[in-house]
Amino acid sequence: MRIVKKIDIFVAKQFGLLFVGTFFICQFVLMMQFLWRYVDQLIGKGLTLDVLGQFFWYMGLMLIPQALPLAILLSSLITFGNLGESSELTAIKAAGISLMQSMRSLIVIVIMIAGVSFYFQDVIGPEANQSFARLLYSMKQKSPELEIPEGQFYDGLPNTNIFVEKKDKETGMLYGVMVYRQTNSYEDQAIILADSAMIQSTAEKKHLLLTLWSGEWFENMRQQEMGGVAQVPYRRESFAHKQIVLDFDNEFNLADDGAIADRAAAKSLKRILHDLDSIRVYNDSVGHAFYNEARHYVFNENPLTASDSARLKEAMKKTLPNVDNMFAKLTSDNRREVVKMAARQAQNATADLSFRAEVAKQMSKNERQHMIEAIGKFTLALSCIIFFFIGAPLGAIIRKGGLGVPVIISVIVFIVYYIFENSGMRMARDDNWTVWFGKSISTMVLTPLAVFFTYKANNDSTVFNADAYRLLFMRIFGLRQKRNVMRKEVVIYDPDYQHDTELLKKISDDITLYHQEHKLWKWPNPIKVFFRPGDDQRIQEISDLLEAVIEDLGNTRNKKVLHLLNNYPVLATHAHTRPFRQRWLNAITGLVLPVGIFFYCRMIRFRLRLYKDLKVIEKTNREMVATIEAM
Repeated sequence: MRIVKKIDIFVAKQFGLLFVGTFFICQFVLMMQFLWRYVDQLIGKGLTLDVLGQFFWYMGLMLIPQALPLAILLSSLITFGNLGESSELTAIKAAGISLMQSMRSLIVIVIMIAGVSFYFQDVIGPEANQSFARLLYSMKQKSPELEIPEGQFYDGLPNTNIFVEKKDKETGMLYGVMVYRQTNSYEDQAIILADSAMIQSTAEKKHLLLTLWSGEWFENMRQQEMGGVAQVPYRRESFAHKQIVLDFDNEFNLADDGAIADRAAAKSLKRILHDLDSIRVYNDSVGHAFYNEARHYVFNENPLTASDSARLKEAMKKTLPNVDNMFAKLTSDNRREVVKMAARQAQNATADLSFRAEVAKQMSKNERQHMIEAIGKFTLALSCIIFFFIGAPLGAIIRKGGLGVPVIISVIVFIVYYIFENSGMRMARDDNWTVWFGKSISTMVLTPLAVFFTYKANNDSTVFNADAYRLLFMRIFGLRQKRNVMRKEVVIYDPDYQHDTELLKKISDDITLYHQEHKLWKWPNPIKVFFRPGDDQRIQEISDLLEAVIEDLGNTRNKKVLHLLNNYPVLATHAHTRPFRQRWLNAITGLVLPVGIFFYCRMIRFRLRLYKDLKVIEKTNREMVATIEAM
């Protein structure tokens, strides 16, 4: 008992030191990858060190749950790889301690780390995410001249939208500029077009100076008055150079977090579950309202019952004149007006339905996003345990320490995990998959791998034996194995040529009788193949007898005999009778039609191959007997 405790402490120390180091490495790599997404918001903004410190601090808190699984995978791989490479793992097993017993202290530690990961995602992560989003939004507003995108309107300035066709990032010049300004009301607007422009902050950093070159100013001078609306002609101005002062506070101020507080990523699990009920009730009520309005548009239905609606329609038919007759009595000009009015109403209805569909889509997306965040808190914590049961057994199997092979394997496993996790999340977010399936697909893929590697490592089974997988592949697809009989350097017993000749003649006679009883070139009965036992004992006896003769003749020094021995094919003694040895497995295969057809065609292929192999054996036997008699 004392030895086990010492081993637990020893393994835990080895893992702990490596985990701390790999965690900071993984955290640094993830932060650098994350930083590249927001590098444009940091450069050239004049941000102080405390603001940058907050940016990296919140970023680090958000990425801790993602760095933990990767650190566990890499540290467990290196730990057991080092133990296997230094033969310490062999000594542990020689002492009667299994791999699972040597891992039990680490299992407890990893479960605790998974709990820490869940705590970070549920308590610290939402606050860090909300603070990071608030800080990032404030940083975007810090210097809008750097944030104006190309090819789309930018609305980051008060009462002003700017469209830029092209932007020179080095000089700050804007080309193909359109400025849309709105001051007092919807009707009091101005549109400014310019070939080029530049935005600069004023000295007091309370305003922005917009300098325009070679453009035109269009302004609607309509103003709302007490007595009505006074029509004033719009103003049009052409200019070569013009400057406009825009109100904007360029000092760094944290934005209000009211707009981002309702994001699913900024909520704990308890709050998500609480808000999901309200979101679903709201979505259902709005969805039913949209559905009823859509039926009114499409089918011209009303909220009356079916019987009342039928009576109303029947009464309308009796009282209202025929619409087609009324339309036919109209003049051509009136007909065009009626058609235009109907088309306009149809377009309005289509636009209204499209708007409502987009609103319903966003509401559904918000609900799915909350579910994704709730499930992700559990799956990301569970990935810590799954990665451990992948890394530790792989390290014990590979037995390579250091940062070479473990890093390569860790990167491959993490890439597979990231592809499935990211793809599943996007498919669930876009409502192509269910949320549960999309968020759990990475877990479903990696869990069987963890079970497989743990089982193989605990039973000391070979996993990366290329020859074993090659033979399995050849058996599945029926690929032939070549016989390779080579001359022996030392021969203890010479072959009994006379006895071997008699056996070869007997084999040829047995093959002749077998051909008379079995018609291998004919298709077998599927019922007999899949639902009845069918071992071919005669072929097994012929194969065993032939292998015994080849084994004895392999002691010869005659080159021609060795050459003829290599002409004998390796017989497949069971594949031509049925797909599997187990009767129940054959029955299941026969019931599953596509799989049964594949194995039935495979069995026919083996029957034809056996027919050819027996012909080759008869021919080689004749040549071998003649050669031996000539000796």
